[in-house]
Amino acid sequence: MALRDQTRKAVSTDSGRAASGDSSKAASGDNGSGEIASRLLGWYDAHHRDLPWRMPPRVLAGGGKPDPYRVWLSEVMLQQTTVEAVKAFFRAFVERWPTVEALAAAATEDVMKAWAGLGYYSRARNLKACADLVALGGGRFPETEAGLKELPGIGTYTAAAIAAIAFDQRAAVVDGNVERVVSRLFSIATPLSEAKGEIRALVERMVPRTRPGDFAQAMMDLGATICTPRRPRCMLCPLREDCSATASGDPERFPVRLPKGEKPLRRGAAFVAVRSDGAILLRKRSEKGLLGGMTEVPTTGWTARIDGATTDAAAPMVGDWRRAGRIAHVFTHFALELDVFHAHVNGDAPTGYFWSLVHEISGEALPTVMKKVIEAAIPGATKKQHPH
Repeated sequence: MALRDQTRKAVSTDSGRAASGDSSKAASGDNGSGEIASRLLGWYDAHHRDLPWRMPPRVLAGGGKPDPYRVWLSEVMLQQTTVEAVKAFFRAFVERWPTVEALAAAATEDVMKAWAGLGYYSRARNLKACADLVALGGGRFPETEAGLKELPGIGTYTAAAIAAIAFDQRAAVVDGNVERVVSRLFSIATPLSEAKGEIRALVERMVPRTRPGDFAQAMMDLGATICTPRRPRCMLCPLREDCSATASGDPERFPVRLPKGEKPLRRGAAFVAVRSDGAILLRKRSEKGLLGGMTEVPTTGWTARIDGATTDAAAPMVGDWRRAGRIAHVFTHFALELDVFHAHVNGDAPTGYFWSLVHEISGEALPTVMKKVIEAAIPGATKKQHPH
């Protein structure tokens, strides 16, 4: 029987053993899955990515211990964000807040400002809440998946990743890269949205008793660098002999995805009001909901479900409003178009608003969509500047 078939079959038979109290073989790496892990770890030792939050395998082998704070911080940042985008943010965070206690002592507004540009801002609020809770408990993270999942912002994937990478726990870490690798390895024809349980069971079967953290990172690296969504480099893959999708000659067929529906398009208007000294009118959004706690220029009442007004009649104050173009932005569940208006105004900030001087704008907690708005009206305004 082919190795891949042995491993896949073992998932169903092992579940029966576990139900009767005999789960030892399920964790042992028998029936071929141990060979997969061994080949993958050998590849990882030679080809792992050098990442600022990662402890290389040679350092671990020499007795190094991962810092759970850095593992947790990187995993939260990497949720729905690319590795390349995260690197600079991660370095800035750990330089400014090198420990979970330091992050807990920081002002929430400062954390939100430092997060601006990473997107999915509820993660930043949960990050601060989690740091506060861990610091109260003496600065130690729980070492088990169950304990980690009790913390704010830590779900199934993140708990498994921290448990495996930081604490050497035998946990099944399944992100998008791993789903792609496993879907191809076993030619899973079930649409990905319905196959997650099967994929997790297969990963659980493959995780070795030793080096589970390196195994998790090896699977992710394999998906990111070799088993890519388009044009996978199968000839360089350490698991090519086990991969049924490679054998079929059509690895890009997997994972199978259902057709995506079009995202609804919402519209609104945004207003860039500039004082005589160059200060820009801003306000802080509600802590709850989309872009919660972030800073924005005045906009109309658009949401994920409804449009807002699109003319200068909705401006927050009197001014010679001139159209400055239109920006587009895509959120997870909808697309947004904002007509941008620009005016030079005088007077105090309306209730709920404040003026931000031009050299302070780059340090405000502006989400990407608001940076686009301001740049449409005043090119270069969101770039870092220095006071005269």
